Amino acid sequence: MNFPGNLHYTKDHEWIKLESGDIAVIGITDFAQKELGDIVYVEIETVGQTLSAETVFGTVEAVKTVSDLYLPVDGTITEINPALSNSPELVNTDPYGEGWMVKIKMSNPADIDKLMDASSYQATVS
Repeated sequence: MNFPGNLHYTKDHEWIKLESGDIAVIGITDFAQKELGDIVYVEIETVGQTLSAETVFGTVEAVKTVSDLYLPVDGTITEINPALSNSPELVNTDPYGEGWMVKIKMSNPADIDKLMDASSYQATVS
């Protein structure tokens, strides 16, 4: 499994990457997409909303299950990955790239440092 070192991770299997300033990109981990199986639908209707860390910001539907998506840090959802509406399988094929879920404007960018690094996350799923 792949755990890029430039990302931070949550116990709920989301990753977050600081893009610039207070803007971050969020998705689910390689471990999460493998556990879910074939992703058939991603539903995120929280664009423009300011949410707290660990709040559900959407759901991902696989062939056999639906799973909630949790925000890793406080912030406002500024963008949803438009490619996922027609190609939700991008979450399976490229979870850290084209399969990203949302972009957020973080309330406090320092909060990202409270999350797990790659080695800590890998230890929790091994």
